[in-house]
Amino acid sequence: MKTKERTTGRIQIAFAAMLWGLAGVCVKSITWGAMSLMAARSVISLIMLALVKRSVKVRWTKTNLLGAVMMSATGMLYVQSIKMTTAGTAIVLQYVAPILVFLYSVLFKKRKVRFAEVLITLAVFGGCVLSFADSLDPTRLVGNLLGLASGFTFAAQIIVMNSAESDSNDCLFLSNILSFLVCIPFVFTDSTISFDRKNILWVLILGVFQYGLGNILFGKGIQKIDRVEASLLLTIEPIFNPIPVAIFCGERMGTLALIGSAVVIGFVTLYSLLPQQTAPRKSVNNMHETEKSLDRNA
Repeated sequence: MKTKERTTGRIQIAFAAMLWGLAGVCVKSITWGAMSLMAARSVISLIMLALVKRSVKVRWTKTNLLGAVMMSATGMLYVQSIKMTTAGTAIVLQYVAPILVFLYSVLFKKRKVRFAEVLITLAVFGGCVLSFADSLDPTRLVGNLLGLASGFTFAAQIIVMNSAESDSNDCLFLSNILSFLVCIPFVFTDSTISFDRKNILWVLILGVFQYGLGNILFGKGIQKIDRVEASLLLTIEPIFNPIPVAIFCGERMGTLALIGSAVVIGFVTLYSLLPQQTAPRKSVNNMHETEKSLDRNA
């Protein structure tokens, strides 16, 4: 992958993470049930994806379907988790994903491990936990379990959509179809649905920006960078998530949260710089090997 494409992929993943980070404030600000929210944002996202693809045709391959199922499951589990626990708890539990993706790459794909990557991965996860240590509430067991489950499906989503066999745009399109089909029956029995101005505004923000545009950027970026790097860059989401929630919903960040945010941002930035730092060293090593080979041939 060319350096320019990798840089573009990093930017797309970073912006996707920030847009996904709007989920907390959107879900908390809308009175509708979780499944009704999923149905509405899936319809909006489908329209946006169709405009981007300029087509509604998709390839129904096993890999695309698996990616779609994982993405749909992640969305439903996460949104329901936010409804049943704090936004901070939901997002930090989901971000076991970087650890899972890293372990998958090492154990099953025989990825060569750099010591710096191990430290950074653990630091990022620790920063996420620290960020929301004040808001973790063990009494909201079901919501916490749903948030944790979304972490496993999120890791699977990253792994599948990063594979060469998948088409990220098709995965996104199929995931919205699946989410809509599963969630639409709940709309007709949801007594909390109200079409007042506030709900409509936040539903549009949720569908157009948080989910629609966020998924489009994710789909483009995930094909350009390494799955481990993508999972680490996506930890921008749990750092950004509590900011709009604090502004609009009154959930405040404590001292530990601020420290954790600094840890994650710092280590994610460090990780993004690692390839650039090691590239010159590889070039020098390659040059030395070439010189040695020429000497032997001479």
